[in-house]
Amino acid sequence: MKKLLYIGVFTLFTSLVSCGSKDANTHDSHEDHDASESHHDEHGEHEEENAVHLKTSQFEALNMKVDTLSLRSMAGYVEANGALDVPPQNEAAITTIVGANISAIKVIEGDKVEKNQVVAYLSHPNIIKMQTDYLNAFSNSNYLQKNYERQKTLYDSGVGSGANFQKSEAEYQASKALVNGLGAQLQLLHLNPKSIQNGTIYQQVALRTPIEGYVQKVNVKTGQYVAPETEVFEIVNTHHVHADLMVFEKDVHLVKIGQHVRFTVQSFPEDELIAEIYSVSQSFEENPKAVHVHAEIKNEKGHLIPGMYIKGKIQVKASASLAIPEQAIYKEGDRFYVFKAKAEPEAWQFEPVEVILGAKDGEWQAVTFLETLDKATQFALNNAYYLSAELKKASAGHHH
Repeated sequence: MKKLLYIGVFTLFTSLVSCGSKDANTHDSHEDHDASESHHDEHGEHEEENAVHLKTSQFEALNMKVDTLSLRSMAGYVEANGALDVPPQNEAAITTIVGANISAIKVIEGDKVEKNQVVAYLSHPNIIKMQTDYLNAFSNSNYLQKNYERQKTLYDSGVGSGANFQKSEAEYQASKALVNGLGAQLQLLHLNPKSIQNGTIYQQVALRTPIEGYVQKVNVKTGQYVAPETEVFEIVNTHHVHADLMVFEKDVHLVKIGQHVRFTVQSFPEDELIAEIYSVSQSFEENPKAVHVHAEIKNEKGHLIPGMYIKGKIQVKASASLAIPEQAIYKEGDRFYVFKAKAEPEAWQFEPVEVILGAKDGEWQAVTFLETLDKATQFALNNAYYLSAELKKASAGHHH
């Protein structure tokens, strides 16, 4: 009887252990399966987050451009700042030549003037005295001329003395020099000596501009007395405005005549101007140590005024590099990316690839890839920021 009881207990124990093992194995199998599915889901979600998919209709609506990359000649640049300027012969400082009063002003700042145009009138007793001095010297010279001619006739006939003839000749020649000198002074004031010889005395004289251009400064007012060295007006001819750039010592060896400069003017930074270098200074300016580089502007826009601040880049060299349009690149933090493109059935997949930027030439940007890619790999050539926004939306949706 006891033996039968023991056998029954043993059988019951064995059954319980067996069932427990089976349940445990079944539970472990479910956990492994769940873990595998969980890992698969996470992997799938990661891949979805790292790519953008566009249907063919979306691709066409966005006018997406896709192509492989090839080597392109990319220019290197030297950055240089400066200002607009004009050649020295295109600027004029007008002075009065003699001390005089400003009797009338005929222009204001900003006025356009032609060469020899009257900008003001001068009056002063000194101006009248210069004319009377000239007239007296001219009359005296006529008298001395007649005396010289008479003494010469006497001398030639053997009647007059040589001493009297030589004295009359010297006096006449001196009077001629005085007349010519005073006449030259009158011509500087734009007065006609012939008219003064006929007895005309001018009460005021015209002050004229020696070049055409624009009145940059008016430094006097009506009635003011000005000394001969005083700058009364400043005229600037803006027809030949050029870019005057400062190139630092470390970059001077790269800059040469004939190179092109792309620059913007601070007053209208949205317009890019192009110039060609025609002169490179051979001496350094101090503080900062740099040389002047002058470039002729090829596509003038807006109202360019000497003194306007400019920022430019001088094209100094060219090298063959893989390049992609600037609109195909987007920035995330301090890194830059482009989108690798792959055709799918009725769709396109775009995957971001990190790049390092090189030289920029117009709308093209040289890039270097961190990993080796097949030459047949295609890339999106535009809409990079749209694709990046779609990538972020997809990533946010999966995290949610």
